[in-house]
Amino acid sequence: MSIFNQILSAIDDPQKEASTNQLGSILDTVKQLSGNNQASPDAVESAMSIVGNHTKSALREKRNHGGASQVNQIINQFGGTRANSQVLSTLFNSSQLEGMIQQITSRTGLNAGTIQSMLPILVPLVLNLLKTGNSKSNMQGNNSIASAFLDSDGDGDVDMRDAMRMASRYLGR
Repeated sequence: MSIFNQILSAIDDPQKEASTNQLGSILDTVKQLSGNNQASPDAVESAMSIVGNHTKSALREKRNHGGASQVNQIINQFGGTRANSQVLSTLFNSSQLEGMIQQITSRTGLNAGTIQSMLPILVPLVLNLLKTGNSKSNMQGNNSIASAFLDSDGDGDVDMRDAMRMASRYLGR
């Protein structure tokens, strides 16, 4: 099941944190980020997809060393729609950040400065999507969306760009 289908299931589950308002806020933030940086929505969606892949790797590493509760703590602390540069140093070392910036630059044509200014917003947006799997009653409990995201086998089922496009269609935007 794709990440977006799992998010839709979470929206339908009254025990989960997910809501259409949460998805709408994420989409609005991406649109605003695109406008503020004079970047095409396609470029921002591509950047978010790349950020999603790098975030997955970083969260897997955190889970391997600190367990699922550490991953849930990071998701809950940093998942949102506002810029937070602290998330970058929490998840990535400098060479990982450089690699991510280079990959985004080569795939989107955005310059490194623009990407650096966008990362403190894009990473929390990815984490906010993962936050949709939180249980309303136990924020540190099992997060089905985060688990699926981290356990995906790289077969293309987990793609933030696709999830954003499906969310936009789902919300009629």
